[in-house]
Amino acid sequence: MKMTFRWYGESDPVTLEYIRQIPGMDGIVSAIYDVPVGEVWPLEKLQTLKARIEGAGLKFDVVESVPVHEDIKLGKPTRDRLIANYQQNIRNCAAIGIKVICYNFMPVFDWTRTTLDKKLPDGSSCLAFSTKEVEEIDISKGISLPGWDSSYKADELKALLAEYSKIDEEKLWEHLSYFLKAIIPVAEEVGLKMAIHPDDPPRPIFGLPRIVKNRDDLARLLKIVDSPSNGLTLCSGSLGAGPQNNVEALIREFGGMGRIFFAHLRNVKVSPNGDFEETAHASACGSLDMAALVKAYHDTGYTWYVRPDHGRMIWGETGKPGYGLYDRALGAVYLNGLWEAVDKFGAAAK
Repeated sequence: MKMTFRWYGESDPVTLEYIRQIPGMDGIVSAIYDVPVGEVWPLEKLQTLKARIEGAGLKFDVVESVPVHEDIKLGKPTRDRLIANYQQNIRNCAAIGIKVICYNFMPVFDWTRTTLDKKLPDGSSCLAFSTKEVEEIDISKGISLPGWDSSYKADELKALLAEYSKIDEEKLWEHLSYFLKAIIPVAEEVGLKMAIHPDDPPRPIFGLPRIVKNRDDLARLLKIVDSPSNGLTLCSGSLGAGPQNNVEALIREFGGMGRIFFAHLRNVKVSPNGDFEETAHASACGSLDMAALVKAYHDTGYTWYVRPDHGRMIWGETGKPGYGLYDRALGAVYLNGLWEAVDKFGAAAK
């Protein structure tokens, strides 16, 4: 297991110099953020990013993420040009030594929350999702949720939602299949692993199709192109927000197949009505048994990359919600501690 940390570039208030000080930290997960979605990432930009990360004493093996343009998800005529650009991005990433690309196929939005700063009893704050708040939104009047308004203008969002009204799950599967059949051979050719991130949360929202939300979806995806380069980013917080998902069993099944290349490990407290909030990483703080998850990875011989996922804002820290330094650093150390304990004493616990 190789411990990594998400970094959003030079504008990120969490610096590489701080990240390096986290015990057991091996590498950085980052991306090129100033190139429009669908365009080719210049090789020199990737080389500069790699040099900056390595200059801080860390490795750069994982890109998160190379975004998939909406025209590809919608199956528009423009998709072939955009897929060709995506193929070139895979080649450029491989050229600088990237081993894994994380991506997702969620229509319109990535992770969805109704609040970015829910106050917790201990004074910290976290990301949270309210089913009731989402259900009460009239999409005909527009959508206003944290992190969305900055992505699309109101008219653009309304038009995009109208286009997706013609796309059901099977049609989205068809478009994902077309995409995978184009990119996975390129990944094989250059020796790079593609690792899809599950839907977050793992359920339909606003009528948008969601197709990477449970065990059967993951199995179906891997069979579309049955290649060692076609794999998963298994996110415990995303999948764990769905009561139907046994995250430990997913790790054992797909990790045992050698198809998990990136692990997002975080805890989440789930309510029976579908509400959830993100918590500290420790098992006692949420609904997931993090020790069991780490042991599942260890038992399946996992050697790939892991990162502490979203953290709370603690100790007065401000910055990008979910991506502060302190709580994620605590998570990284906690996860490394679990791994060491399983590594030394796990055999006796089997």
